[in-house]
Amino acid sequence: MRKIISITLITAMLTQSNCILKSKGRLDKLWFYIHTTGDIQNEEAAATPASFLHLEANGSYTRDFGSFDYGHWKRKDSLLLLTSERGANIAFPIKSFFANELGLVTAKGNVLNFESQPGKFASVADNPFSINNNQWRLPATKKESEPELKQRLRNHCRFQEVYFKWALDNGLPEVDVRSTPSPLKIYGNGFALKEFDQLPSTWRSYFFDEEDCLKANNILKDIFQKADIGWAHTDNRFKMFVSAFQQLQQQLK
Repeated sequence: MRKIISITLITAMLTQSNCILKSKGRLDKLWFYIHTTGDIQNEEAAATPASFLHLEANGSYTRDFGSFDYGHWKRKDSLLLLTSERGANIAFPIKSFFANELGLVTAKGNVLNFESQPGKFASVADNPFSINNNQWRLPATKKESEPELKQRLRNHCRFQEVYFKWALDNGLPEVDVRSTPSPLKIYGNGFALKEFDQLPSTWRSYFFDEEDCLKANNILKDIFQKADIGWAHTDNRFKMFVSAFQQLQQQLK
């Protein structure tokens, strides 16, 4: 299982107050990772274009910097403080904060750079970054039955559905489809099931063991072989994927 990037409060960083921006703007936004300033080889886990940090106005957060995490957040001067439901207290010194750009300092001294994306949702169910739509990212603590494996797969498809719906509703020109851990390889006009030996290590880490991961892949393989997933007659690829992932969820019931 990949580790969450572990960030601690470093006294040396705090003494260098001239390096930390004390902005009074609002942090409660949806932030997507763009790039790292510094030596990324020093980091415990590498963020990807799919890495996000959703800071909500009610003080709750979700994030995925290699593994999924959620809890409560607050800002204290030039620090972003995260209290994870897993019991970890994490402090990110804020290096920079300008409207839609955010830079957070890691324990290794690098800076994770983010840009904000549209983060207003009609309901929790419509939020692809909510806890409800990311249950599939939580590693299993025991072997799972076939119905439980189907539920994990169905939740993953639900995430994909609302992810493309989010892009559609906000008029985004494109979204990353390669970095999100998935058993599906998404193309411009469709998707295909990955072979078991090609599954991302992060996806494998969500299952209790290799046997359960293989069972889940075989469930999808059976659907791909027997079911007929229809593609919506539209030139909008986001609409196509919303429809296709809805159909997959139906097949997984």
